[in-house]
Amino acid sequence: MQTRKLGKTDLDVSILSFGASSLGGVFRETDDSESIRTVHAAIDCGINYIDVSPYYGLTRAETVLGQAIGQIPRDKFLLSSKAGRYGESEFDFTAKRIFSSVEESLQRLRTDYLDILFLHDIEFVDPGIILEEAVPALHQLKEQGKIRFCGISGLPLSLFEQMLPQIEVDAILSYCHYALNDNSLLDLVPLLEEKGVGLVNASPLAMGLLSTREPSSWHPAGDEVKTVCRQAALHCENSGTDIAKLAMQYSTSHAQIPTTLVSTASSANIVRNAKWIEEPIDETLLEEVLEILKPIYNQSWSSGLPVYNHSANLASGSGDQA
Repeated sequence: MQTRKLGKTDLDVSILSFGASSLGGVFRETDDSESIRTVHAAIDCGINYIDVSPYYGLTRAETVLGQAIGQIPRDKFLLSSKAGRYGESEFDFTAKRIFSSVEESLQRLRTDYLDILFLHDIEFVDPGIILEEAVPALHQLKEQGKIRFCGISGLPLSLFEQMLPQIEVDAILSYCHYALNDNSLLDLVPLLEEKGVGLVNASPLAMGLLSTREPSSWHPAGDEVKTVCRQAALHCENSGTDIAKLAMQYSTSHAQIPTTLVSTASSANIVRNAKWIEEPIDETLLEEVLEILKPIYNQSWSSGLPVYNHSANLASGSGDQA
């Protein structure tokens, strides 16, 4: 599988990467044995980067992932996890908790270091604690060799615009802003390139919006966004194609998007996803789908504190779900 350099790091990441949130049973009931097979299948397909968090499944995703990667040589994959978010409304970005969180994650993941540690959904807390405690803790962890690189994650793009000029990090993780219905992440690329910050894109299916199925009840998108996305998915289905295929191809094709995380607990799904991105994109269908999505293009929703949410057409949100 094709790889791209992640910012100024020495990490060459596969253009499709594995988001392990599904292993925590976040989206549906999962079988741990199948989850482990899915991780192994991802590696066999050429995926070399895996992301997880203690928040996903309330540590279950990390535990199951640890069982899976414990059977694989450590030099076969790159691994990131997160710290700071531990429940729907449970956040702790103090340095003490970040240090203990990393130790707990390393134990669950059966490894002695993380390639990247992200601060998880920082838009929910006052920026002061991020600047004064959390980011300095990341730098200490790098000095200790517990993590190789560090970063921040969150939904609002204005979050990164505000924080990146004030901090030194190696990467960011952004979700739901580079998919068929929203490519506003590209507006952030000049700042990332200026700072030498790597970019991890997540949720090419917009947390289930780009599907013929109804999105989960918790999905924070507005009704019009949900309706139009479903129309686009049905158009693909009527054309003999799964919109997920078009979405995967679209999200991984841009040279300025180093890697895109996709989450599944199905080995068949991850194999299919990896095959899809090797095929040429149907440009005619892509144009048709983008035209259908035009009325809701780049519409998002709010997440976290008001200070981070500057865009119009926002609905209330609850943070990272994929």
